Amino acid sequence: MQVFYAPDCAVGLYPLQEEESKHIVRVLRMVQGDSVYIVDGKGNLFEGVVHLPHPKHCILNLTTVRENFEKRPYRLHIAISPLKNADRFEWFVEKAVEIGIDEITPLICHRTERKNVNPDRINRIIESAMKQSLKAFHPILNENCTFSSFIHNKQSEGCEKGIAYCSEGKREYIGNAYTKNSAGLILIGPEGDFSEEEVSLALKSRFKGINLGESRLRTETAGIAACHAFSFINAV
Repeated sequence: MQVFYAPDCAVGLYPLQEEESKHIVRVLRMVQGDSVYIVDGKGNLFEGVVHLPHPKHCILNLTTVRENFEKRPYRLHIAISPLKNADRFEWFVEKAVEIGIDEITPLICHRTERKNVNPDRINRIIESAMKQSLKAFHPILNENCTFSSFIHNKQSEGCEKGIAYCSEGKREYIGNAYTKNSAGLILIGPEGDFSEEEVSLALKSRFKGINLGESRLRTETAGIAACHAFSFINAV
């Protein structure tokens, strides 16, 4: 199944943007009548055929739509520190989307070395990973947020909250910390871990201390481990 992304598509004749048109006509060499699938990032999977194969404005004839395509019974939000090496943060985003995530917040912590990410580039990575893994829902990429602001805003209300850290303290294994088919929030810190003050603030704000296992993990690996563990919790 070859999937394309168009956030405003609808049943009927639909003209693709130039980037996707070029991919269909020049790269895949699709012709009139070839089957196509489109996701809109809102949970809809459209099926149809190529109507007019043009490399700049390919027109599709979309005939059917499947709503809430493979919608998961849980919701996952990971707030994670940007990394000094931008490629490693982008790798986390790509793999998290493939596994299944609903919301990502770049979390600026005391020990965060890079204070920003490129939202346009990250969203392009999200869209590519969506198509690769047949996801119809576009995960939300939030603006950068400082740790203290994130802890105190309403974004963390209405879900089960956890902070993964390495320092000593009472931590619960992630497999036991979340309820199946629930909304979960997991905080992942920078290289060098969260500061003691950040851990204390989170715990006072009713975040659970969570353990991702015995190994000491890089930030992006910890993010993927958390994402996969949450997926596994909801699969058993």
